[in-house]
Amino acid sequence: MAQLQEGQMAPAFTLPATSGGEVSLASLAGKVVVLYFYPKDDTPGCTLEAKTFCNLSPEFEAEGAAILGVSRDSIPSHEKFMAKHALSGLTLLADTDGSVCEAYGVIKEKNMYGKKVMGIERTTFVLDGDGRIAKIYPRVKVDGHAEAVLTFVRSLKG
Repeated sequence: MAQLQEGQMAPAFTLPATSGGEVSLASLAGKVVVLYFYPKDDTPGCTLEAKTFCNLSPEFEAEGAAILGVSRDSIPSHEKFMAKHALSGLTLLADTDGSVCEAYGVIKEKNMYGKKVMGIERTTFVLDGDGRIAKIYPRVKVDGHAEAVLTFVRSLKG
């Protein structure tokens, strides 16, 4: 699959959500969407990333932005992760078959303990109210990332 580019329409999706039911990209028309892909619930980097987005969620909300975290973990796994770390202000989506991860091009070859494996490369997409990709953050380093995304979201209004 070709790599997604800024300015392109974001691939449509509908996934099971921790908020109950499903979330589709179409249901968020008119909103800025922060769509962050992360490797696995309850791992150190993923926990820090989720906590940081949660801490900043009131500020994202003030900008009219929805925060959606996506991994291949199940809804029960997401719910356990959210309860354990008191995560609120964001919705986690379960892409258990990896189809949305594939559509967004975030499944990459990674090196885990000397073995090559396919997994989610931590990547964030900011989608504008029209569903276009406004910004792509590939190979995310967690420290300072949510703050940088918030700054970019604020710049969309300017």
